[in-house]
Amino acid sequence: MSNRLILLNPGPVTLTDRVRAALTAGDWCHREPEFATLTRGLNARLAAVYPVLARGYRAVLLAGSGTAAVEAMLVSFAPADRGTLVVANGVYGERMARMLAAHGRPCSLARFDWTAPVDLAALEAQLAADPGISHVAVVHHETTTGRLNDVAALGRLCKSRGLTLLLDAVSSFGAEELAGDDWNLGAIAATANKCLHGAPGLSFVLAPVPAWEQLAATGDEPAASVYLHLGRYYQTQHGDGFSPFTLPVQIAFALDAALDELAAAGGWPARRALYRERAERIRHALAAGGVRSLLAVDDSSAVLRAYRLPEGRTYAVLHDALKAAGFVIYAGQGDLGREIFRIAHMGDIRPADLDRLCSLLQGILGTAEPAP
Repeated sequence: MSNRLILLNPGPVTLTDRVRAALTAGDWCHREPEFATLTRGLNARLAAVYPVLARGYRAVLLAGSGTAAVEAMLVSFAPADRGTLVVANGVYGERMARMLAAHGRPCSLARFDWTAPVDLAALEAQLAADPGISHVAVVHHETTTGRLNDVAALGRLCKSRGLTLLLDAVSSFGAEELAGDDWNLGAIAATANKCLHGAPGLSFVLAPVPAWEQLAATGDEPAASVYLHLGRYYQTQHGDGFSPFTLPVQIAFALDAALDELAAAGGWPARRALYRERAERIRHALAAGGVRSLLAVDDSSAVLRAYRLPEGRTYAVLHDALKAAGFVIYAGQGDLGREIFRIAHMGDIRPADLDRLCSLLQGILGTAEPAP
């Protein structure tokens, strides 16, 4: 077994040596000016990951997982007096509906089968039948199946109807395309420890400047959450640079280093290309032995792919054999737990790691990768 543990789950990821070293850079007080400077710099760099967002959008950081960022986005930007339509074809879309319900925000659900794309015609009919809807919430990359939802088409629909789109980009930010005004994006939730290759513990939300200013103008008015309501975060982080609550200092060091690596590697387009190369190598090795992808390649993200377990094979056996050799894969969720396994392509996966993984998969599952 290698000394390196290669994480092929959908986050957290195997850190590079540089990012891991940044975690030991020092002990800073989060109320000192140097950390305020770092916070302001990170927010600017996160908005600049996508040049199309850099001018009109601003980011705020909060301590917590990607789920915390999604809930903060919803509690801050989903209205209390209008409806939000949640589009769900997986675990994480359905979770957004539960979040809105927990905070007493009016919402309805457009639920599709977990293995199905979003049906835009059905969605448009549902929107036409409910004129009270002002916002639509959707998951960009639904890691339940590895599906990359067609947010471009959904965004055009939202723009044509004057609806604001709230986007869970937790598993896509930094590796899949995002467009701002073209998709009528009102807010984007994401995290440090997936496609950005940072450490877990920091997440963030981006929104257009006017939306932030309107939210911050509510001041101390009653909100559905104290910790997750982002108005004060924006006021302070884009004011003196401090935060209303403690941010994890060392995780911020790691994110700064991870953003350096992303920029040096060519930004999000280069990262998407790298993930696609890894994905196709793994798919090719599995397909040679008859292991089928759950979704068509064109429907899948670059970040993660799901595969059907061969008949007579169990996830537990596959997982344990791979873990013994230094690789951690991921099970399916819900009813898919008995049918699929998932492999993500993020983090510090080196060519030799990929070679060894494909060889192990062939041996464990009885496949044989043909010569190129």
